[in-house]
Amino acid sequence: MFPWERVPTLERTLVTPEGVPLTIRLATAGTRTSAFILDLVFMGVILILMTIILTILGFAAGSEFVLRMLFILWLLGAFILRIFYFTLFELRTRAATPGKRKNNIRVAARNGGRLTADAIVARNLFREIEVFLPLAFLSTALSEGTLSTATGFAGLGWTSIMLFFPLFNRDRLRVGDFLAGTWVIEQPQQELGFALSARDAGDQYDFTEEELAIYGERELMTLEYVLRRSEPDEEATVAAAIRTKMGREPAHDDRAFLNAYYAALRTRLESGMRFGRRRASKDSDEVRPDHGPLMR
Repeated sequence: MFPWERVPTLERTLVTPEGVPLTIRLATAGTRTSAFILDLVFMGVILILMTIILTILGFAAGSEFVLRMLFILWLLGAFILRIFYFTLFELRTRAATPGKRKNNIRVAARNGGRLTADAIVARNLFREIEVFLPLAFLSTALSEGTLSTATGFAGLGWTSIMLFFPLFNRDRLRVGDFLAGTWVIEQPQQELGFALSARDAGDQYDFTEEELAIYGERELMTLEYVLRRSEPDEEATVAAAIRTKMGREPAHDDRAFLNAYYAALRTRLESGMRFGRRRASKDSDEVRPDHGPLMR
């Protein structure tokens, strides 16, 4: 079964700020676990590389004081990596860590609005309480020989409850997701082929600069999601919303209209990024430099 095939029990309707209902599919607990394990592997690789580099520097210095300072630096780096790895990746446009991207899932706001930095920070800071702090406490106590049986069972019990919590609610939410108002959804990956190319769609419709300036990067990603799903009802609703915003008359072929607008909007945004400008969404007038790719 392909990852974008729908299972009714995991389907939800998300309403965008424009009032457009989109049917999304929640990520399964297994997919989220796989993404988390991959991210732990990536973090482990970073720690190993950091350890090797600092060890080489320490032996090259040949000083016990330098070795202690480098060890403190390693502890600080490990702490920063653990705290900010998930947050920094999810603050980016894709709202996904490398593990999530490998599993074709991403974080989204449950209310259908913009995914805010506060929500991302909240959901990831709570992961410390869910997993990392209890395991760090148990590891430290075990290494020092101060871990009692009761404390060990309590720590493992807490961590197990937090890890398996998504299995016991219909939206597959972590506790951090409950607090932050987020959930994790699947991102379909079927190929769009030439349907989204300007070469195929550009001859049918022409858009003015004012019409293209209506939307930004986040709306482009929403439009891509709609086109990937290929649901006629959704396409008709989105096309009607865009045409209303433009003041245009209804089109005969909603998908052709959306393909053309997608291609034109993407070309405009990518052109702006080549000159160091980037518009995050239709509600943002902020223009900031960015050296990363617009879309995958």
